[in-house]
Amino acid sequence: MELVKIEDLLEKYFQGETSIAEENELRNYFSSSNVAQHLEQYKPIFGYFSLAKGHQFTPEIPLQSKKRNVAWISIAASVVVLLGIGTYAYYSADVVTKSKDLGTYDDPEEAFRATQKALSLLSDNVNVGIESVQYIREYQTTKDKIFINTKKQSGGS
Repeated sequence: MELVKIEDLLEKYFQGETSIAEENELRNYFSSSNVAQHLEQYKPIFGYFSLAKGHQFTPEIPLQSKKRNVAWISIAASVVVLLGIGTYAYYSADVVTKSKDLGTYDDPEEAFRATQKALSLLSDNVNVGIESVQYIREYQTTKDKIFINTKKQSGGS
């Protein structure tokens, strides 16, 4: 009679329909020494549960503090910021000294030649612009002739 009950409880267990009391009954049965031969295959399952019940998790607590790592990170960040500020100050001072020298000549004739060269380049670019304006004027004149002739032919005023 007890074997039939255990088999029914096993069936319910694998279907997920057992209560905690019924599971405890199965655990007790499989931990005993008189388990039926054809049910021996389930003994490790319930034996594991009783073995695992005795284990307790104890996490290891690290002895070293993490504050020392934070200190090194903040020191490294400070060094990087200081290097960045120093680099910026060095290069900006270099640019300022170079920009003060722009356009100054000690020799007046050299300054005159540089001015003539700059004005010559400007003149060339202005002349290119004037030639482009001439093309636009010619286009405008041709366009006006075409539209005036078209209006006269169509009978417009």
